[in-house]
Amino acid sequence: MTLTLDPTALAGLSAAGGPDHVSTALVDRVRLAHDASHYLLTPKAVVTATSPEQVAAVMAAATRARTPLTFRAGGTSLSGQASTDSVLVDVRRHQARVEVLDDGARVRCQPGAVLRRVNAALAPHGRRLGPDPASEIACTLGGIVSNNSSGMTSGTTMTAYRTLDSMVLVLPGGTVVDTGPPDADERLRALEPDLHAGLARLRDRVRVDAGLRAKVEHQFSMKNTMGYALNAFLDHDRPADILAHLVVGAEGTLAYIAEVTLRTVPAQPHAATALCVFETIDAATDAIIPLTAAGADAVELLDASSLRVSQRDPKAPEVMRALAVRDHTALLVEVQDHTAEGLAALTAGLRPVIGGLALSAPAELTTDPVARGRMWVTRKVLYAAVAGARPQGTTALLEDIVVPPPALPATVRDLGVLLARYGYDDAVIFGHAKDANLHFQINPHLDVAAELDAYAAFTEDLVDLILGADGSLKAEHGTGRIMAPYVRRQFGDELYEVMREVKALCDPAGILNPGVVLDDDPEAHLKNLKLFPAAHPELDRCVECGYCEPVCPSRNTTTTPRQRIVLLREMAVSTPQRRAELEDEYTYQAVHTCAADSLCVTACPVGIDTGKVMKSFRAASRPLPVRTAGALAAGAWGPATTAIRGALRVAGAVPTPVLRGLTAGVRAVAGETLRDWIPQVGDDLPGPGGPRRALAAASPAVVAGAGAGPGARPGPGAGPDGTGTADVVFFPACIGSIFAAEGGGDGAGAAFLRLCERAGLRVAVPEGIDSLCCGTVWESKGLTDGAAAMAARVAASVWRLTRGGRVPLVSDASSCSHGLAGIGKHLTGTAAERWGRVRTVDAVTFTREEVLPRLAVEPSRRVPTLALHPTCSVVHLGAVEDLTEVARAAATDVTVPVAWGCCGTAGDRGMLHPELTAGATEAQAAEIATLERDQGPFAAYASCNRTCEMGMTAATGRPYRHVLEVLEEVTR
Repeated sequence: MTLTLDPTALAGLSAAGGPDHVSTALVDRVRLAHDASHYLLTPKAVVTATSPEQVAAVMAAATRARTPLTFRAGGTSLSGQASTDSVLVDVRRHQARVEVLDDGARVRCQPGAVLRRVNAALAPHGRRLGPDPASEIACTLGGIVSNNSSGMTSGTTMTAYRTLDSMVLVLPGGTVVDTGPPDADERLRALEPDLHAGLARLRDRVRVDAGLRAKVEHQFSMKNTMGYALNAFLDHDRPADILAHLVVGAEGTLAYIAEVTLRTVPAQPHAATALCVFETIDAATDAIIPLTAAGADAVELLDASSLRVSQRDPKAPEVMRALAVRDHTALLVEVQDHTAEGLAALTAGLRPVIGGLALSAPAELTTDPVARGRMWVTRKVLYAAVAGARPQGTTALLEDIVVPPPALPATVRDLGVLLARYGYDDAVIFGHAKDANLHFQINPHLDVAAELDAYAAFTEDLVDLILGADGSLKAEHGTGRIMAPYVRRQFGDELYEVMREVKALCDPAGILNPGVVLDDDPEAHLKNLKLFPAAHPELDRCVECGYCEPVCPSRNTTTTPRQRIVLLREMAVSTPQRRAELEDEYTYQAVHTCAADSLCVTACPVGIDTGKVMKSFRAASRPLPVRTAGALAAGAWGPATTAIRGALRVAGAVPTPVLRGLTAGVRAVAGETLRDWIPQVGDDLPGPGGPRRALAAASPAVVAGAGAGPGARPGPGAGPDGTGTADVVFFPACIGSIFAAEGGGDGAGAAFLRLCERAGLRVAVPEGIDSLCCGTVWESKGLTDGAAAMAARVAASVWRLTRGGRVPLVSDASSCSHGLAGIGKHLTGTAAERWGRVRTVDAVTFTREEVLPRLAVEPSRRVPTLALHPTCSVVHLGAVEDLTEVARAAATDVTVPVAWGCCGTAGDRGMLHPELTAGATEAQAAEIATLERDQGPFAAYASCNRTCEMGMTAATGRPYRHVLEVLEEVTR
């Protein structure tokens, strides 16, 4: 494809960034073009940032070639600041290090570090970062600092600007500036004398003019992310400190933030929350000042339209779901403290105020974490939920405004009138009412000329409304492209010229993110608008927010759920040639390398399961002979697993280099479709396991009459089939019979049976267990006929043993437990009704609930330290806490890495595409290595699924076993 990027400039970038880290491939440029905003520009090249030194070299090359650069990390920004039609620098993957300092008082981060993971690293120290945006699941420190993000409780005092300690910056010419050392200002003067002198000159210019000073002081008395942070000239004396604080909120237009150190704030673990519902929005806004004066840390407003959307969320509070919404408005009120006693005092002061409000229903401050969580999750995902409910083809356009608090009630009323005037009847208004910071969302058809004209006129009236109230057009979402044409109007000519001089001093060539923050084109905000074409009925709700990306195991290898969706959208509107080029890449980039773990649905605010859709694509691509073979395999699973074990024995006798070379050679000559069936194997391939029937027959805990073999025993009072006294139906996972346990042990199944024996629990095992499977392997490969056939066999085999659903069905691999829980979708009639009564439980959960209370665990026998890897299936089962508690019973000190996530093994997917597991485990393996460097190797490494244990063993070089194996050993 022909590129307009100058070949010489491209060559310079490739030399500076490394040819492996500079891509002009269409699929890379398209997948990274989309962010959470309503703007769309497609870059001509993408640079993957690998180090500050590499970025400095890239910036220097771009400066020499006059080639614009834009930095992008999480892609959650809403104002268009992460889009470019030139060169995009992706800083997310390799620039994500987090270092906790001073026992949590400070934290040093690279720009790709996700906020949620930073706070997880700070949690053991009782600290967190001050900024708390609703996008904390996905937004990064680079974006938070570049946008000066705030959030629910940060106000104006706990923002990135106010909590900044120091930065390491890279200027466009390649100069690296560290503002942390005591002599930072002298170094800046020596390295960049013109910049140093210019900042000092502007400082004095703003300070000496009483009018300019007053204007700046007023503007930044509110939340304000319009233009540059000119308050830096008033708040700091040294040019180095002024520079660092100007970069906060500069949206990548002045420098690259290679590293930032922030002061943290107390985590305030004790909180009480109330949902106060009012009959009208006027009544709600009148209550804001009294609530704030009574000590509320957060006061979040949700108007009637917001409440209607929130009611659709099954996790919403019952009072919200039951409300017959007319003109109602709610305030979500919270108080926080670091002690229970302090919280009690705060709630005692706030309760009378809430009790005196004109509420439509009583409201109570609750400390219950479940109830509080339901309130907050509804608020945090509101933007995306509203956007996901918009009419097809419309754009979710979210605005962000702030006014002085006394002006809020009138502004809310006037805003409602303005929205009605332009026909935005489905608009929602919500936001941080305590800070007089409102968000509102409209859904125009921006591809319809009349609606675009109406939006342009509406924006002009909105600007008049907010500036007429002496407010700011952007409070926390950044100026971006959407408000760049209005910076001059808000600040006036003199301060606007100060901003232009700041830009010229820092970026003389003008290469950093042109068109963002400052733009003299009065119609810039109406250009390069993104449209949302229909691409797939289950995916069209996507608002491209990016919340799914941090949990996606393929995020470092190929594509993320958001990127899979935007590629489909691009194909839907592309020219035939462009579409063919994208389709050619899509099979591998999106379908084959999707782990299909569906963690994306747990993060998606509108409930999109991209993994499920990718499995449907696999199913649609399977020809009839393949589907038939899958169904036949389901009918002969016992012989099939025997054959696989035989193949593993043969593989074990072949020298590793030969085996690796053989499978690699076959994969090399196979087409892309065949490669999705041929594993790449090497020295990390385990040996074969053993038949499950033999496992059951060898256990004294297994009762007779359920396929357990002649060694099983009936208990007193057993029924005719020997199952009358069974406490649990055990479904040992076939993966444990295919692959031997790590370290030559008996495996999770044997450990579970021994634990049940010690606890005095009797176990039933289904007849013909060697021929049964949870069906996950067929689901993953898109073999729906085989999945349905196996589901019917399993349902028929276990129903009697569960005694009509009264006895739980337990598996010893979390993915199999999850698979068993979901087989009902393949059943019909009586079988489906019966399966709805069967309680499927993972062995870890059953052990916590039923085994541990009956088991004596001697503390002195526990392993001293254990590294624990939760799995994606445990997340879906809601059993992460169960896994952690079982691990704590087996070990004195349990560590769950902050960076843990799906390992990408996904059954055999990691063997088919080893690069998937390598990318998925990259951060977690690095964290384990760092922990071991500081404190020595762990005494044990554990998970709860055999293939995940294999993946983590390969990633870390450490022997991961099932947590029940560890527990069994310490209770012998």
